Amino acid sequence: MRMIGGLLIAGCLLSRATIAQAPASEFQPVATMKQLMVEIIHPASNEILLAVNRGQLRSDQEWTAVRRAALALAESGNLLIMRNRASDWVAESRSLIDAGTAVYKAADAKDARAIASLTDRIDASCTSCHKKFRPALFAPVK
Repeated sequence: MRMIGGLLIAGCLLSRATIAQAPASEFQPVATMKQLMVEIIHPASNEILLAVNRGQLRSDQEWTAVRRAALALAESGNLLIMRNRASDWVAESRSLIDAGTAVYKAADAKDARAIASLTDRIDASCTSCHKKFRPALFAPVK
């Protein structure tokens, strides 16, 4: 009986180790980078920024919308990392994850002031990444 229990435990540990070491190629991204930005990240950040600027954080529905948008931002950082594992890219993506996570926690606590204080972090996360990886967006207009 002990032998069977030991084998079961060893089997579980091995299967967990195998899962943890699964190659990144097992992920199958569906959206393009542009689709992620236009369809998920930009609308999610706008949802948060507009809710703060309009003072729309009163009803449960409004708090839910901000929580949902914050989760979209945070998880989008993970989706971005799936596409590129370069250290600068990962650092920028983690900035988005951190900002989205902080907004989610503040929205979950229904702390409008905390969310308002985090809007600069969202903006800085996007701006910093775009300056590094999309510098043409910040080129002077001639």
